[in-house]
Amino acid sequence: MMNYKIKLKITSLLISTISFLPITSYAEGKLSLTSGVDYSSGKYGQSRSTDITYIPFIAKYETDNTTLKLTVPWVKITGPGDVVGGNTPIIIGSSNRRTTTESGLGDIVFSATQTIAQFGEHNPLLLDLTGKVKFATASSSKGLGTGENDYTIELGAYKSINTAATLFGDIGYKKLGDPSDINLNNVWYGSVGFAYQLSPANTAGMMADIRQATIDTSQPLRELTLFLTHKFNANYKLQSYLTSGNTDASTDLGGGLMLAWTF
Repeated sequence: MMNYKIKLKITSLLISTISFLPITSYAEGKLSLTSGVDYSSGKYGQSRSTDITYIPFIAKYETDNTTLKLTVPWVKITGPGDVVGGNTPIIIGSSNRRTTTESGLGDIVFSATQTIAQFGEHNPLLLDLTGKVKFATASSSKGLGTGENDYTIELGAYKSINTAATLFGDIGYKKLGDPSDINLNNVWYGSVGFAYQLSPANTAGMMADIRQATIDTSQPLRELTLFLTHKFNANYKLQSYLTSGNTDASTDLGGGLMLAWTF
């Protein structure tokens, strides 16, 4: 029976790539490129909605136990300027100013993931440790980012139940850089979910996310994501997803399409 490790890399709370990969060695490494569009809309505790269009360009290099990923995004934000960021919005205030639209380069993110433990031979439990840096490349004057770097450490767990079903989850801590005159909270976050391989070409699943409030006057984030991945062949796969939350700090409705090409 073939074991599988699910590679679910969410820029915390957005699924950027998901696939089932055999737990076998490919020491020569694999390179993949992913892009698509993510759209989200929510009031985030404000009187007016903030709409965000996020288009990432992702390069990922994987060996048997290590993954390196670089994300360079373009972002467009329409709102009062109290919510910044891309696929993981950060609430920085509640000024309720007039709605404006700004766009440009988003925050570039680099992450490194290492599989640190495997427990069991049959459908093993796998643990991954990820370090992530968000570089402040998005314009703070345009309200596209905080203008400060963020640093994240995350522990992920993956457990195959059988050849079709996998459970996964993670817990992480993010140190948020403080914009001028704004004190953002460093936050704990976590997620739990499952993926089920409907056929050799199709995988579906669900994931629930939580995150502490980024400012004292906001609420914690709680969101649910449904996703479906279609694998056209060994090189191409398409992922679609829908996200909705049930707190003032969460996305009211979001979704996206991501196409990945593996060399």
